[in-house]
Order: sequence, then structure tokens, then C-alpha cells
Amino acid sequence: FCFDERLPKKGGLFFRIERKKDMAKDKLSGAELVIRGLEHLNVSTVFGVPGGAILPAYDPLYDSPIRHILARHEQGAGHMAEGYAQATGELGVVIATSGPGATNLITPLANALMDSTPMLAITGQVASHAIGNDAFQEAYTVGLSMAATKHNYLITDASEIPQVLKEAKYIATTGRPGPVLIDIPKDILNQEASWVEPGALDLPGYKPTLEPNPKMVQQAANLIKKSKKPILYIGGGIIHSKANNELFELATKFNIPVVTTLMGRGAFPDGNELCLEMPGMHGNYTATTSIQNADLLIAIGVRFDDRVTANPAFFAQNAKVIHADIDPAEIGKVRDAEVPIVGDAKSVIKGLIEALGDTQLETKSWISDLKEMKSKFPLSYNQEDKGPLKVPYVLEELQKLTKEEAVVVSGVGQHQMWISQHWNFTEPNTWLNSGGLGTMGYALPAAIGAKTAYPNKLVLALDGDGCFQMTCQELITASTENIPIKIVVFNNGNHGMVRQWQKIFYNSKFSASELTHDTPDYVKLAESMGAIGMRMMEKSDVEKVFNKMLEVNDRPVLVDCVVDPDDMVFPMVPAGGSNDQVIMNTEDLKNL
Repeated sequence: FCFDERLPKKGGLFFRIERKKDMAKDKLSGAELVIRGLEHLNVSTVFGVPGGAILPAYDPLYDSPIRHILARHEQGAGHMAEGYAQATGELGVVIATSGPGATNLITPLANALMDSTPMLAITGQVASHAIGNDAFQEAYTVGLSMAATKHNYLITDASEIPQVLKEAKYIATTGRPGPVLIDIPKDILNQEASWVEPGALDLPGYKPTLEPNPKMVQQAANLIKKSKKPILYIGGGIIHSKANNELFELATKFNIPVVTTLMGRGAFPDGNELCLEMPGMHGNYTATTSIQNADLLIAIGVRFDDRVTANPAFFAQNAKVIHADIDPAEIGKVRDAEVPIVGDAKSVIKGLIEALGDTQLETKSWISDLKEMKSKFPLSYNQEDKGPLKVPYVLEELQKLTKEEAVVVSGVGQHQMWISQHWNFTEPNTWLNSGGLGTMGYALPAAIGAKTAYPNKLVLALDGDGCFQMTCQELITASTENIPIKIVVFNNGNHGMVRQWQKIFYNSKFSASELTHDTPDYVKLAESMGAIGMRMMEKSDVEKVFNKMLEVNDRPVLVDCVVDPDDMVFPMVPAGGSNDQVIMNTEDLKNL
């Protein structure tokens, strides 16, 4: 017997039988090859849920140094792998069984694909001879996941496994990152084969372009030199490329204002005088309007998402466009570019800095105009002493107490927009959210993944009540696996963004959007799942409750933050509208 550090320490010591297996033997099962292959790739943590078809892989996993986090649902396991990957920039790994196990992964896979998150999913499949016969827990996993993955594999011989694992990691983490799935029939997991060291990669058709064309970089530099009103329009590609330092040098050396998309928050530090923060549907007025008034957009690592552009026909009509992205499919997809550049963001920015040399851009007047605009159209809210809690106020108070050192993980909806607006992000990989797919239920499991990667960092899951209820069972995972995240549920008793749209566009007919403030009782729910539950309902509670929350570091804490159900997120640009028409408050709604 030996003490197992991975087992929970509640209620006394836990022991397990240490089973020694000779992993150096001539023949290994396919399952052993999977686990050895993951170890060979330096994978330290996997998230998953076992089941019949994948069960052979869980036997060698028992004796592996790889830590397995047992989720309560495969969707949760997938989001945990995403959170791990988004926080670290490294590969996140999830394991699931066949049939419903695999289909439950489709949402996190699609989410990872939209947000360019490097992720590896390993799924069990029914035995090879049973494929296509509607066997128990059979699903056409490769087909179902094809539109939700960057690439996928069906293993037909155990000897393929080491090489396929190496290929899968390479595909998932290079070029534009994304999820890769490996589907393995149960008989292949039991089949014996020799371990063969993975060889050189030979992937015809997959050769990401990292270095940009120098001629295109020079053309871009020439446009920048002529510009009077340039804007650096920056997305998540900067974070994936780890190019934040190069971006900072480009912006500050040549005095170019920066807007950061929802997925690019933290790529350039908020608080810097050149940072205009987030543009678009719920971006701030200055960021959105700066794009509309610019004469040049230097778009790097962005895909001209509709939440930024609104109606593309009215988007930045007076601006020329430089569009740099590692994914050539994104260039020209929404907006034609005068200078298209395919390449890694870091290499592109280094090239631009070199090509610009000692250029002195005449942007002082432009920056002055934007500074004046900031002061004239600030973000605002009204927190009354005795009135209901406003989410922006709660967020700003929480950030003061955390000293801007937290990894913030968000759900989707009103609270997501308020966090992006009011939280001060100064470092990359500290803001995790579901951007492209907008997946409710992401925050809690993704926070578990992030905290697993960084056990010594403060990880906050800031969620809405509607989102939290979709994956709340993963609070059990956090408790039983000793992952002390801190969760704040902004409880407005509604699907807040749906309610906002119904109020504005559907004459306040709140059809199927009401949840109630008191069901469930979040404090009791937290306690039943092994966490500590707290509640705040008025302004005087906020600092006191958050201080108590931050003092607890040995288990998860959930704070039920009861907020104003009628509060709405502004600024706002209606879907399909023009970014020239920014709605700043309820008074502006009368002009719709």
C-alpha cells in the first residue's frame, strides 16, 4: 500500500493498492500506448468521465503520474480542458466514452474551434466489427465531430497510436490552434502492439505559414506611414502567439491607439493611454467610434466577428485595412483588405516594427480627440446606497480587493459584457470566456481547469444564474478534487440578455426567460456539494462578504450575489445595425 497524494484528504487518510506494471515489456495494449503516448507528450493532467468503450484506457491511467480530474458530465470535462488550455496556452486533454460520452463533447469541441483553443479529445468507440451496426452506445463520432474539430482520427490499428498522438498535438497547437479528436474502438484499445518512438511528422496539406511575406509587410508599413488616424484592431491571435510584448512595442513606439476584442482582452494593458478597450455590440463608445473614424485599421489576429462589425456594409467605411492572420481563410471573409498578410502575429508585428524603423507618425491630434471622446462618453452605472446591487459596482469592488491578480473566468450574457467593460485586464491569459460560440455553462468547469493548471493563483468564476445552472454539478468536482475556486453567481432571476432583448425589441413580453431569485437556494446548494455558500443582497454586504470569500483557500466558495433584474448592458449596437448608432442608455432607446 502507498499513500496517494491525488486522493481527497477529507475524513482521514486514503490509501490505494499500488499496482506495478512493466511498461517496458515488448507488447503493450492500445490502452497502454495511449497513456504512455500522453506521458511522452508531457501531458500532466486530463479531464474526463469513464465508460464502457474507453474503460481499457482507465486501467493504465490508474498507475500513471498523469492526474485525472473526474468531471460529473462530459461537457464539463471538455470545458475544464478548455480552461486549462486557455489559461496556459498549452494543450488541454479530455477523455470520454463512446455514444453519449462523445456527443456530450460536441459543445466544448465547437467552442474550442470557434475560440482557437488547443485541445485533444480521446474518445472510446464500440468494437471495430460492431461499427455501423447500431451497437450499444455507438455514435458516428468522427462524422459528428467533423464540423467541430480542426481534425479528427479513427484508429484502426493499435500501432498507430503513438504517432497519431504526436500528430494530434502538433495540429492542435500550431497554426491557428484548435481541437483534435482521436476515436479509438474498444478492440483496438485491447489489441497489443509494440511501442515505437513517434517519428518525424509528415502531414501533406498542413503547413501553417508562420513567417509573413516581406513584401506584404513592407506594403503594410507604407500604409501606416501615410496614416493620420490608425487603429490597432487586436484579437485573440495576439494571445495565442504570445505576442503581447511585441504589440506593446509597436503601439507605444509609433503612438497607435489599440482596441481589443472580447477574445483579445489582456493582450494590451488596460489603463495605458493608448488602450481604448473593447469595441462592438457592447463595447465602449470610444473603441467602437474610433474604428468608424479611423483612416487605417491594422487588424491582427482578428476575424471581423459580427459582434464587432455589426452590419459590415457600414463598418469602418473610411478606413483602409491591413489584415494579418495565421489562418488564410479569415482574410477577406468579411472585409476585403488592401494589404492581406498571412503569418504568425508575433512575426508580423516584429516585421512591422523593423519596416517602420524610426518613423514618427503624426497621431497626436488623433489621440487627443480620442482622449476627449473617452471623457465625454464614459461607461457609467448608478449604484444607490439602498437600491439593488448593480453588477458593474460589484465587479469594481471585487477587483479592488483582489489587487488585479486574478484569473477571471466568465459565463455568457450580460455579466460577461459587464466584466469585459469594467474589469481592468493587464496581462494575457487572465480573461477566459466563451466568445465565438457563446456557450452558457462554460465558466465553472473552465475555472476548474484553470485552477488545476495554476493551483497557486486566484481563479474567479464570475457567472450568471442561468449559466451556472447548466453545469452547476461540476461544483462537486471542484470540492472532491480539492480545487478551491471562487464562484460569484450574479443572480438576477432571469436569462438577463434574453430579458434585455425582450424588453427592447419584444415589448417587454418576457417569454420563457424568468428563473426566480430563490430557486435554487445557492447557499444550500453550495453546501450540499461540499463548498462554502455566502450571499450578498445590498451594497453594505459587498466588501464584507468578498473579504470572507477571499480568506477561504481550502475549498470552493460560492457567493450568491442578488442583483437588479431590470438592469441592462450599455453601450449597445443592435444586431445588424450600424456602429455609427451607439445606444448609450435607456433614453436612446426611444429613438429606435
